[in-house]
Amino acid sequence: MEKRDMLYEGKAKKVFKTDDPDLYVIEYKDDATAFNGQKRDQIAGKGELNNKISALFFELLRSKGLESHYVKRLSDREQLVRRVTIIPLEVVVRNIAAGSLAKRLGWEEGRELPRPVVEFYYKSDELGDPLINESHIAVLGVATPEQLDDITTQALKINEILTAYLRARNILLVDFKLEFGLDAEGRVLLADEISPDTCRFWDATTREKLDKDRFRRDLGGVEEAYEEVLHRLGGQ
Repeated sequence: MEKRDMLYEGKAKKVFKTDDPDLYVIEYKDDATAFNGQKRDQIAGKGELNNKISALFFELLRSKGLESHYVKRLSDREQLVRRVTIIPLEVVVRNIAAGSLAKRLGWEEGRELPRPVVEFYYKSDELGDPLINESHIAVLGVATPEQLDDITTQALKINEILTAYLRARNILLVDFKLEFGLDAEGRVLLADEISPDTCRFWDATTREKLDKDRFRRDLGGVEEAYEEVLHRLGGQ
């Protein structure tokens, strides 16, 4: 497998073509962004940590029968993935009130939800990734009702698997963002990453934040928090 030209560079990753048209290489960057790119910095080692953490989660899900675009980890910063066409939706699953949900509901941060909440956001930098519902998705034509059902079912199953796995490691899965894509056969596959960049992780005992909120809220210790997550997952 030969890594070739860069296809795309996003906020946290670069995507490269390979000599196989159905396989890409993803390279994780140290760049950190928040508030739709308004806040930017670099965090030493973040790309390597996110790559390792994401790989561990993708491998866990695969062991439970849930496939994704992930094929294997190639190096400290690189993964080999299947080519998918990304569905322009950010799928957020919430277990505990935090961030924008706490503000919208008027709930104190940290209040446990009686059931998981699944939200959809339209992936559009120009529009600021707005919260949308199933009717909006139908009007926009970004996913069929069948695909949306598949996405929701997968998202809730992922939540069930990760919540139990992390709880055994004294980590609360507060909420997390997923992205999905369509492979060459039209199957809906989990894509992107699962890391402290895309999840809220709290220490189950102290409620200390172990995720990107440390960067968003200027709490410091971002790299140390990511390293702690990897350590608890057994990856370091």
